[in-house]
Amino acid sequence: MGMMRWTAPSPDTPRRVTIVGSTGSVGQSTANLIARAPDSYRVEALVAGNSVEALADQARRLKARLAVVANPQRYRALKDALAGTSVEAAAGPEAVIEAASRPAEWVMAAVVGYAGLAPTLTAARRGAMVALANKEALVCAGRLLIDAVAASGGVLLPVDSEHNAIFQVFEPDQRAAIDRLILTASGGPFRTWSLAEMAGVTPEQALAHPNWDMGAKISIDSATMMNKGLELIEAHLLFGLPTEQIEIVVHPQSVIHSMVAYRDGSVLAQLGTPDMRVPIAHALGWPARIDGPAARLDFANLAPLTFERPDSGRFPSLRLAREALALGGLAPVVLNAANEVAVAAFLARRIGFLDIARLVEDVMATVEGAGPVESLQQVQAADREAREKVELAVRRHRVSV
Repeated sequence: MGMMRWTAPSPDTPRRVTIVGSTGSVGQSTANLIARAPDSYRVEALVAGNSVEALADQARRLKARLAVVANPQRYRALKDALAGTSVEAAAGPEAVIEAASRPAEWVMAAVVGYAGLAPTLTAARRGAMVALANKEALVCAGRLLIDAVAASGGVLLPVDSEHNAIFQVFEPDQRAAIDRLILTASGGPFRTWSLAEMAGVTPEQALAHPNWDMGAKISIDSATMMNKGLELIEAHLLFGLPTEQIEIVVHPQSVIHSMVAYRDGSVLAQLGTPDMRVPIAHALGWPARIDGPAARLDFANLAPLTFERPDSGRFPSLRLAREALALGGLAPVVLNAANEVAVAAFLARRIGFLDIARLVEDVMATVEGAGPVESLQQVQAADREAREKVELAVRRHRVSV
């Protein structure tokens, strides 16, 4: 893990950090944690998509050296919002990459979706500690990302609550003694709904997650359980275990965030309140632990913890993710791209809730197994083609590709 290379953040050895996706849910939580211990961190760069006012406010509060808005048309607005400060302003895709290439030891990769891939790879290639909150970067270019980290001597710190939980209780020198990884899933808002009821789901209902406060795309993925499918692919890549050794169990209370079962019968679990500041704080302080503001678990007053098997009939995304892994090559890229377009179409009320998985399945049926992914260009081409197919199907108002 190269732990010796990394020093814990402190006023004596402040850690230089960059947040890519700083105005989103994870980015804001990261900024809030940094603001609690300002002497232990130096903010190199903050990157946002469009939210100029929130970005400028963050940059001022955290004394960032650089603020970048990905939308080039927002440059003038950002420049104006930062007038009178020493914060440098930049805009556009190239500026996002430049921000990720700046010399911050620690980079939070929190841009949702495929858009987060290029800056994440950039940070990994220069040997940074990459706090990974972007599922899609790993799903689409997992091997490229893992290899980049290994070649540069960097480290990947999983921030997804499930992978962070496994990371905390995974004993790398005992890999051969691991029986299985157990990813827990809340089950989302429709865990007990019938297929007939789910057919009429509105975006508002799907966005109302029972436990977690998340962005729109991730909330819909939770409702379809595609987020757990993507996490299955991530777990396989992060921890190097075959999919048959990765189990998914529905745990509606979201207290146990995931578990590692060992061959001697021991099962190690990481527990905490469903608050993203817990895994973010773990990554922000690693290899030490820092103070975090999340509510503490009160075991005497905790609701009973329950577990059940996921229903792949009502939630086909889990099966589709396993099929994508079995196909290999670019299949996970196609799975992710199709899902992103389908989720956006559902949020825009262009398709129904159950159409999301149907669209993904139809596109997946056109994929042929392929060799290993060799380049980012391959990934980009497969991503573009899958998006076009789904968009065409949505435009035709019929759910087949």
